[in-house]
Amino acid sequence: MTPALRELVIGTRGSALAVWQAEWVLARLREVEPGIGISIKRIKTTGDKVLDTPLAMIGGKGLFVKEIEDALARGEIDLAVHSMKDVPTRLPQGMAILAMPERDNPYDVLISRRGLLLDDMPKGARIGTSSLRRQSQILRYRPDLTVVMLRGNLDTRLRKLDEGAYDGIIVAAAGLNRLGLAHRVTQSLSADICLPAIAQGALGLEGRADDDVVKMLAGRLNHEPTRITVTAERALLERLEGGCQVPIAAHATILQKRLRVEGLVASLNGARLVRDSVEGSIDAAHRLGVELAERLLALGGDAILQEIYTPS
Repeated sequence: MTPALRELVIGTRGSALAVWQAEWVLARLREVEPGIGISIKRIKTTGDKVLDTPLAMIGGKGLFVKEIEDALARGEIDLAVHSMKDVPTRLPQGMAILAMPERDNPYDVLISRRGLLLDDMPKGARIGTSSLRRQSQILRYRPDLTVVMLRGNLDTRLRKLDEGAYDGIIVAAAGLNRLGLAHRVTQSLSADICLPAIAQGALGLEGRADDDVVKMLAGRLNHEPTRITVTAERALLERLEGGCQVPIAAHATILQKRLRVEGLVASLNGARLVRDSVEGSIDAAHRLGVELAERLLALGGDAILQEIYTPS
């Protein structure tokens, strides 16, 4: 057993998906450390409390992690389990991402009420999403569709779809997979249609940087290819200073020890979009992410971002 390991308390949001993720981590930790005492503490975040307002209008950064990080800082929990796409690129002082387990499917999917593919949706069909990234790319691909705000956990989104409030909704494939709902998928959206969110499908285990015992234990769940690809994507996001209020997307892949990073910046309605990619050594993940961000800015991303950030 890991030296001096006390009972571990895992902090998580209270949604079904978040709890599943925390329980999955708990099970993996017990596999690598049999007999360890672990409990889960559910914490309500700002993003969980405010459900009638678009994420971009209530801050965008850290909405689903701040209260959990506060509990971590106070010592009420020892390890936080996050969806990495919700984690700001700059962590609070004294905190660190201790591990990233192997990433699930990073792509988006369409769930259609009538089983129609995106290309077959009638003009004006209502597509629900809370993501400006998804909104901009869907409107670029099908500008004749109507994208409508959709907040709430996965169960809520599916219920609203089934009740007829939307013709289709776009959600992350990973969440459906984890909750055993993959059978609801109508269409998997390729990166050409909808490039994923930064770190989508990846989990992050956050802890206190000086807690060597928890760091050692959590590190045993780390999946290095996932850490490399997510590092590149987050480096791009940090350089662009983006959050939920900006349509920014990126996805990194590893092939034969080479890292390829693709990214884009788009206007809110998708009318303007810049997209590019870079490739290099897997040892240069952070540098490649920054390099791609610089290229996107030079291609016109800077003007798009200035327009979004400047109040009308």
